[in-house]
Amino acid sequence: MPKRVDHDLRRRQIGEALLRIASTRGLQAASMREVATEAGVSLRLVQYYFHTKQELLLGALAYLGEQLSARVEAHIRALGMPPTPRSLVYGTLTAILPTDAESRRLTRTYAAYYALVLAEPALAADHGATYPDLLERFLAGHLRTAQRSGQVDPDLDAPTTAAGLLALTNGLGSSVLGGQRDGDAALAILTYHLDRLFGGSPGGSAAGPAPEAS
Repeated sequence: MPKRVDHDLRRRQIGEALLRIASTRGLQAASMREVATEAGVSLRLVQYYFHTKQELLLGALAYLGEQLSARVEAHIRALGMPPTPRSLVYGTLTAILPTDAESRRLTRTYAAYYALVLAEPALAADHGATYPDLLERFLAGHLRTAQRSGQVDPDLDAPTTAAGLLALTNGLGSSVLGGQRDGDAALAILTYHLDRLFGGSPGGSAAGPAPEAS
């Protein structure tokens, strides 16, 4: 009998090959042929699953979002904190900071996509902001829960604050990759702002360095 092909697995294999190229060499020069070589498949097979480079970029971006989601979930579990709004916001944002090998890889890969969007704005128009938007809504939801329980200022604009926290975290990540500061310094800055936001509230302190997710 002919061997059955797992098409979803094959697509993921190709998409994740692109992500490896993005994290090490960037995306501007990443051709379909280079992706085929990285994935260990033929160029024709890459073109069978992804008809254009744009389709490949967007498909791989969805896999990157899944990887970041898995990183956040594992990191929050590793913290071992009670699931309060404060600990979930803290765990999510500190998972994104490039403080270990996995988070540095994810940050470099997202940075490669950001750099590509500057040259190809159409990429952002086609679902490029889907995951950041979901993340902002996730953070805003926990901030609203914290408002209802009196943990943060009831007059806080939760969506704007969530967007600001995510922008702060992304900016700190860029400063770590650029060598301006190390991961511990970035973590201290983020913790300072979260302590000011949740300062004196119930639900456990966000202070202290986060252990790496396994």
